[in-house]
Amino acid sequence: MAHTPVNHPARPIYRAIGGLTGLYLVVFGVLGVVTTMGDELFAQDDTKVLGQGTNLGFSLLTIVIGAAVLAGTALGRNRDVAINQWTAYGLLALSLFELAFLQTDVNIFNFTIATVIVTMVLGLVLLMVGMYGKVGTEEDQKAWQEARLLL
Repeated sequence: MAHTPVNHPARPIYRAIGGLTGLYLVVFGVLGVVTTMGDELFAQDDTKVLGQGTNLGFSLLTIVIGAAVLAGTALGRNRDVAINQWTAYGLLALSLFELAFLQTDVNIFNFTIATVIVTMVLGLVLLMVGMYGKVGTEEDQKAWQEARLLL
């Protein structure tokens, strides 16, 4: 993609931000599992963790998502870019879905408006990290710069 920079000077910082985002997701998920242990998988009650509504199902999902982001960060070599971008798309879609059905029985992950906002922000952060973390050869970087000048 011509708009995705290659070998951005701040890519180590973006990679660290991606790792911290994955760590937050894992910590939130673990705290959510501890808090909701014994409840139904998709319980719809007033359970909150770190100020966000959650249930056992969403807590387990965030552990899996956070572990995937952390694994991608550890692997690097543009695998993290793909994982971060696809995870971002998934989080953004999930937050929009839950926002649409916030006050209904379809709110299977027990989202609150705070959960929607945090999920949306995490998705946007991962999308940014995925767009600026791409690594390539010198030829790739020169090709990106030439394509950028043509735009």
